[in-house]
Amino acid sequence: MSATAGTTSPRELKAGGSLGGRVKVPGDKSISHRSLLFGAIAEGRTTIEGLLPAEDPLSTAACLRAMGVTISPIQNDSIVTVEGVGLDGLQEPTEILNCGNSGTTMRLMLGLLAGRAGRHFVLDGDASLRRRPMGRVSQPLASMGADVRGRQGGSLAPLAVMGCRLKGTVIGTPVASAQVKSALLLAALTAEGATNVIEPARSRDHSERMLRAFGADLEVDGEMGRHITVRPGATLRGQDVVVPGDISSAAFWLVAGALVPGADLTIENVGLNPTRTGILEVLEQMEARIEVLNRRDVAGEPVGDLRITHAPLKPFHFGEEIMPRLVDEVPILSVAACFCEGESRISGASELRVKETDRLAVMARQLKAMGADIEEHDDGMTIRGGRSLKGAVLDSETDHRVAMSLGVAAMLADGNSSLARSEAAAVSYPTFWDELDRLRC
Repeated sequence: MSATAGTTSPRELKAGGSLGGRVKVPGDKSISHRSLLFGAIAEGRTTIEGLLPAEDPLSTAACLRAMGVTISPIQNDSIVTVEGVGLDGLQEPTEILNCGNSGTTMRLMLGLLAGRAGRHFVLDGDASLRRRPMGRVSQPLASMGADVRGRQGGSLAPLAVMGCRLKGTVIGTPVASAQVKSALLLAALTAEGATNVIEPARSRDHSERMLRAFGADLEVDGEMGRHITVRPGATLRGQDVVVPGDISSAAFWLVAGALVPGADLTIENVGLNPTRTGILEVLEQMEARIEVLNRRDVAGEPVGDLRITHAPLKPFHFGEEIMPRLVDEVPILSVAACFCEGESRISGASELRVKETDRLAVMARQLKAMGADIEEHDDGMTIRGGRSLKGAVLDSETDHRVAMSLGVAAMLADGNSSLARSEAAAVSYPTFWDELDRLRC
């Protein structure tokens, strides 16, 4: 059963206590998805160490298996092997490809499958995924000749993909989205002629880094690396991939360590890709006490350990220019803002309204239930910090990042809380609640 099915009783969250020790966060979700996908269309075997064994990557693996790709069992601390079938080796599935709750799975699959000439695919997901916008991928793919059909003109799942021969072209993406960009780069691998993807702002670049490592003919140039060109014809070859810890998961410990009195946490082996480290810049703006230790490179990705200790925090402001580098961290930063003396402002975050939930609305609703002073805007929120939060009856509303953010907020409240649908955390961090118990002191 899905971790978001809401079948368990509310979790009791005790207020108070401190945090101390070392923690390793799960493997980066973005890199986990891509290592499975690129390994599937490479020639030979790909081995993946540190792959995130959570629901979203499991959805990607299930879809690939349904198309004839052999992938070993995905379990905690196991090395996963993918037997590649080559660029055109994916078979037409006998079943609907179930993407679960994973927008990344569905969007990247659209790009992967659009060019599989003569084969037909149907993609579907859970109720939440059926509400999420897919036109931002299907429309630019259509400019390459893709045939994607579904509700609202191919904008909403279920979606049918009739594989056909694609033509390379120049595409300006409507939003700075790594998912949209990655779908187009996957489609470009088998198109006729080069494809040039131009983003309005630079989004996370895991696909570019990894595709090059697998042997794709890919070039990044233009201002801030916003122009990516793929020339078809290169053979992808299986690789040994090491997945670093996910900075989006580390963000919960970073904020908790900064907020909780007496806290001293070290988060080990965190990916520090510069297209993902907006959270560190905002923590710096807040004058959080953070150190980066043991910097190193692992399989083309910068990695380090992060030590965070409690300190008084200043309010912060950020907007659209940084959003591609911290869009997933907005829920936990909205919690941080409640404990900064003064007014914090988040803008340029309208993308949050089309995630697993409308994260702006959900975080505002849940934090207000705890007594926070929050004003919600179309593209963000204003939060006046410095007043105490009180224990409350809370609900993740099925969103994993909301669940974990409220877990941190509840620790700092006056009085205990309860959290309905806390199991949603398993989408990206299956052991979060166990780790919270272990680190508590």
